[in-house]
Amino acid sequence: MIGYLNLILRLAIWFLLTSDLSLANIIIGVTISLLLPHNDKTRGQLQDWMRALWEMLVAVPTAYKEAFEIILFPHRFEEITLEQAPPRRSAGLIFLDIFLITFTPKTIVSRYHEEGWYEVHRLRRRSPQ
Repeated sequence: MIGYLNLILRLAIWFLLTSDLSLANIIIGVTISLLLPHNDKTRGQLQDWMRALWEMLVAVPTAYKEAFEIILFPHRFEEITLEQAPPRRSAGLIFLDIFLITFTPKTIVSRYHEEGWYEVHRLRRRSPQ
């Protein structure tokens, strides 16, 4: 099951990069996804993948909400914070975490620390106190 989720993640990235859903591009994407190296030692657990997929569904309305907030109310302050990544993350789940944080307009991951921390740049409406 985890292998299928990794394949779907790789295909989703491929389709986002190419913006082409033609049959030839699908075949190329599947081929590349299968040829890329797999690291079986760091497979994510199914529960972690399900939580990440749920967070992806929640991220879309959150992104729209934050975009409207930025338009209607100026955000003049910024800060950089460290957020701890959940333990035992595979490379695919780390990518999804970074993607989800960066997907919302008010945040972007500027760096990932190998010790399991994300350096997050955040826009704020008011000065942090």
